[in-house]
Amino acid sequence: MCHYCGCRDIPLIKEFIAEHERVTDAAGDALRALERGDIARARELVAAMAVELDKHWRGEEEGLFAVMREDPEYADYIADLEGEHRELAALLPRLDLADPADVRTLHEAVDELHHHIAKEEDGLFPASLTALSGDEWDRSMAAWRSAHPSSS
Repeated sequence: MCHYCGCRDIPLIKEFIAEHERVTDAAGDALRALERGDIARARELVAAMAVELDKHWRGEEEGLFAVMREDPEYADYIADLEGEHRELAALLPRLDLADPADVRTLHEAVDELHHHIAKEEDGLFPASLTALSGDEWDRSMAAWRSAHPSSS
């Protein structure tokens, strides 16, 4: 992940990255729980991922993504990211973690999630530094706060 452009110093980007870390930590813990045969714990962790991702995606899509999508240069890139959000949102609740095929699907989804996060952290977030004005950052942060009312 990028550490050179300075976007990690932007409060909103810090929040997004912290959410990414919580989700990937939960995903890794879920996969390790499955390796131990602890299906119940894995289910709890996947459910926690879904809750975290729902807030995260609302904050991104209604804020940073909405603002950046106004520039045609980013519209297709953002549409692809949102499509990936929808795919994972549809997948997580229907996984049967007692089914080995669904466990493999979860492994694949976690790999895809890491690629997705890299597209945001190494592509979109650094681009936001030069693409957004002060008012656009304010709009983006307001959307994040709206998606996270208990954090405000």
